This record gives sequence, C-alpha cells and structure tokens, in this order.
Amino acid sequence: MAGRYNFEQIIDRRGKDALAVDMIPFPDVRVKEGFSRIPMWVADMNFAVLPDIQEKIIERVQHPTFGYFSPREEYFEAIRFWQNRRHGADPRKEEILFENSVLGGLCSAVTAFTEPGDAIFLHAPTYIGFLGTLEKFDRKLVFSGLKRDERGVWRMDYADMEQKIAENRVKMAVFCSPHNPCGRVWEREEVETAMEIFRKHGCLVVSDEIWSDLILPGHRHIPTQSVSEDAKQRTIALYAPSKTFSLAGLTGAYSIIYNQELREKMEKTAARTGYNHLHLLSMYALIGAYSENGLVWVRELMEVLEGHVEKTLAFFAKTAPEIRIAKPEGTYMLYLDCAGWCEKHGMPIRSLQEKGVEAGVIWQNGEPFGMPGTIRMNLALPESLLDEALDRLAKYVFV
Repeated sequence: MAGRYNFEQIIDRRGKDALAVDMIPFPDVRVKEGFSRIPMWVADMNFAVLPDIQEKIIERVQHPTFGYFSPREEYFEAIRFWQNRRHGADPRKEEILFENSVLGGLCSAVTAFTEPGDAIFLHAPTYIGFLGTLEKFDRKLVFSGLKRDERGVWRMDYADMEQKIAENRVKMAVFCSPHNPCGRVWEREEVETAMEIFRKHGCLVVSDEIWSDLILPGHRHIPTQSVSEDAKQRTIALYAPSKTFSLAGLTGAYSIIYNQELREKMEKTAARTGYNHLHLLSMYALIGAYSENGLVWVRELMEVLEGHVEKTLAFFAKTAPEIRIAKPEGTYMLYLDCAGWCEKHGMPIRSLQEKGVEAGVIWQNGEPFGMPGTIRMNLALPESLLDEALDRLAKYVFV
C-alpha cells in the first residue's frame, strides 16, 4: 500500500554497528557460501527511521557544544502529546521520569521496592531481557504459564496466578503489555482481572509497555494504569520510543508514576547510581519521533506489518502446517512452536534452527524465553527480504 513513508528501502547495515547483522545468535553456525544474511532475530527493525528523528538530531549536532544540560520542555510535552494521542493518558510533567532503558527502570524498581529473597512474579513465556536482568538480583522468580485456548489465543491462568502469588508471598509483579514474546494484546477485562489479583495480594506492579504502539489492526492497547484508580496508584509503567521507532542504540526510556511516594523512591534509587541521566541526542530523537508525523509513520508501519504477518502465517500453514503459531495481535515478532514439526520429521529443534541460519535466515532460539522447541522470528523488514527469507525456508529448511 502506497503511503508517505518508504518501508521497502533495502539498507546495508554491515559495518554500521548493527548487532542484527554483525552477530549470529548461534556462535558455532555459519551462513553457507552464496547466501546473504537476512536479520530476523533481535528485536529491532530493518526500516529507515522516521526522517524527523534524523532531522532533529542533525540540527542539534550542528551546534558545536555538548555540555551539561537540563531536559527541554519540548521533551516532556512530546511525551504528554504521544501518551494522550495514542493511549488517552494525561500525565503531568512531574509524573514522567527518565529511565536509561526499560530494563534499567526495572532494576531501579527491584532495588527500591524489594529485598534479597523477595519473590517477583512473571508470566511465562518470559522476555529474555527480564530473565537476564532479574537473575542478577538475589530474588525468587515465580512464574505462571500462559495457556492457549481452543482458538490458539494466549490467555492468563488467573487461578494459577493467584495460587503462585499467595503461596510465594509475591511482593512485585512484572506485567508485560503487550506480551513479549507471545504478541498478545490484553483486553481491558483481562488487565482488570490481573490487576485485581495484584491488588488483593498487595503486589507492586511494574508494567512494561514498550510495545504499546505496535498494535495490529483490530486490537487496542489498554494502559495498565487506566483500568482503575488502584491500578493507577499501584503501577510503575515503563515506556520508550525504541521499539516503535527502532531507536535501541539511542539509550532512553521513561516511566510514568502517578503515585508520589513510589515516584520519589524510584528517583532516589536511580540517583544513587549516578548513571541514570538523559542523553542529549536521545532527547532530540524522542522529540522528533513523538510528533504528528510520527503518528502517520506508525500507522503506515502497522499496515506493512499486518501484511507481513498474514503472508508469513499463510506460508507456514502451507509449507509446515505442524508448526503452531498464535497469530500476534501486537509487536513484529512471531513465536513458532516447532515441536510437532520436529517430532514428525525426526529433527531436533537445534538442527532446524541451524538449517535456517545456514541458509542466511538469522532467526532466534525461543528456549531462553522459557519455551523449548520454539523459534522467535522478526518480521520488521522490507517485503522483498521477507519474500527471500520465506523462499529460502521452503527450499532449504522445510524440505
């Protein structure tokens, strides 16, 4: 579909500090001669960024000073504009805190509100970044598995959640909305029910909403803080433009905390480290992204991604129907349950993963997310590259 922005441009990222193309997540596997690398693993996009982002950064870089600074009013106004237009939220300036990243915000919250030995609740499958971060703390991680219903939709198991939280005296819950890696966009009733369980058991909630702008047509993100006054006061919500606009290399996220006591404790904890300061160019990147043009760019991006999801689901339904895929409702990641295919074809999941990489389709092992026998696949790339990847999978992998 023709639009204002070009999502078909092929960008050569080699030698430009791109983890997606410079690294293969299977250290002992090599791409066979004659195949280029198609990056479909780490969660950044292979599209050119919104031009306004570059323009804001370039304009600032042309001024020859980069000394100490305070965040511009435009930075906070851009966040307030974006939150209002995208999610109907209206945070005040003082309720917005800078975080060096979403995971950095999680670290601050864990440090501020829990002690060694305390239990922290998460859903499984679990974003690998949560696991890698929380394992560094002396905390007890408690998991409740998401379950697929008769239509293949991932659902929370409320009875299991409540039992695990009560038995382990959980102090903090990490809520991922939309869910990564499953791509589930929670409905209002689901968020309300989860938050009521957390309220009942006195759990502080850290809500990772970094994917909240990348919602596929037919679905709507419900901010965790919006479902009740208790949820508003109980929740530390973490956001960033990094997933939406592919800005992970420009460190910068933010939290919205309406509860003054929670906010002050988060600020105090972050200040102890001395590192949690806004980066000058990250500030300008956000100002460029969170704009009227940014709204258009995201709308067109989601139209592109919807087409990619439909094409890829159709491919697997025809080529490898034993692979179970819950159609994502948000994000640009596909989570493939390959257990049935591997069993039918007598192939270990590792061999299947390696065959894809050898053909230049650089996808990701899903086991570190808590689900063995799975593959995680990034669809945020030009359609011609997606077509090439699917063609290679048909010819060299699923044969």
